[in-house]
Amino acid sequence: MHREDFPMLKGDIIYLDNGATSLKPQCVIDKVVDYYENYSANAHRGDYDISYKVDLEYENVRDLVKDFIGAKRKEEIVFTSGSTDSMNLIVNGFFSNLLEPDDEIILTKTEHASNVMPWFRIAGKTGAKIKYIPLDDNNFVTLENLKSVVTSKTRVISIAEITNVVGDVRPIKEICEFAHSRDIFVVVDGAQSVPHKKIDVASSDVDFLAFSAHKMLGPTGVGVLYAKYELMQNIEPVNLGGGMNESFDSEETMVLKDIPTRLEAGTPNIAGVIGLGEAIRYLEKIGMTKIESYEKELRNYLVEKLVKIPHIDILNLEADSGIVTFNIDGLFSEDVAYYLNKYGICVRAGNHCAKLTKDILGVANSIRVSLYFYNTESEIDNLVDLLKDKDKIMQEML
Repeated sequence: MHREDFPMLKGDIIYLDNGATSLKPQCVIDKVVDYYENYSANAHRGDYDISYKVDLEYENVRDLVKDFIGAKRKEEIVFTSGSTDSMNLIVNGFFSNLLEPDDEIILTKTEHASNVMPWFRIAGKTGAKIKYIPLDDNNFVTLENLKSVVTSKTRVISIAEITNVVGDVRPIKEICEFAHSRDIFVVVDGAQSVPHKKIDVASSDVDFLAFSAHKMLGPTGVGVLYAKYELMQNIEPVNLGGGMNESFDSEETMVLKDIPTRLEAGTPNIAGVIGLGEAIRYLEKIGMTKIESYEKELRNYLVEKLVKIPHIDILNLEADSGIVTFNIDGLFSEDVAYYLNKYGICVRAGNHCAKLTKDILGVANSIRVSLYFYNTESEIDNLVDLLKDKDKIMQEML
């Protein structure tokens, strides 16, 4: 689907590592180059024509993001350097001033490091406690399992909508409804969901959402933090500096700008934000529902092929996303990835920045195929053909 729009796909490559980052269509590349070639001024600082054009382009993307995720107002959108930066801003800018000793932070053991490590640190500083949602037989989150660990001390639930190893899709709307009935905040890591399915934060009622541009066809080094307007007002800037202040004459007279600007200190990744806007336009032309449906078809096709190979162990057989994680009996995952690389196939191998997941899956490392709408059944056939013959893999690894 739309493969002709991606310059990298014109080469001899099969790219199946979209959970790590996506490829970029020519229109996004052109949009970024256009900024650098034709109006490469700073944002919110200049009193001349090209700077004004930068301001218009930059702020227009804020509106695009607002509409793309179903937010109510553009002031609920902050540009960051990525999901990791967004998660750290949520934790350190909001919850560091809220959590008290023995308050509970609810996570799962299948979260990405960006949704674990900031909570570990803030728990250590505040005396809050980390608790984990028990998972079902498929290693999925269910509402009932979540309810089993929530107490009167629970202050926040922070989970990915789609996890990057198990690939399960969590019932975010139902979780929010339950959590809010108990005055519990819900933070959602959307790094693996926003690029692949239609998101509506107003409908799901999430309090905070973090995601990255580079996983959804955009440039690296730029991401988004969404927060409800009333909550955004209470996020304390982690970075102070140019662009986010109204005035400062002394330590007693520092006045900050309104949100979201006060959370975007310094020169932003202007080219990245502009590229994100073009990526959103591109995705919306295709349609997120169409993308989600096609990826499910591809996943089903891949799984149907892999289950017929006796030496392959699929670790997330029932997941309802474009992520398939597996191992080959007796072979190290990185060695299999190196083998596939000889044939131009790119997959992820290792712990996938989700080191607690080993406690759930029973293995520390695995091979991950993460699909996107520009992948094809033909590419899957090539992958499966190379995985069928274990002896061939072992011989070529020597």
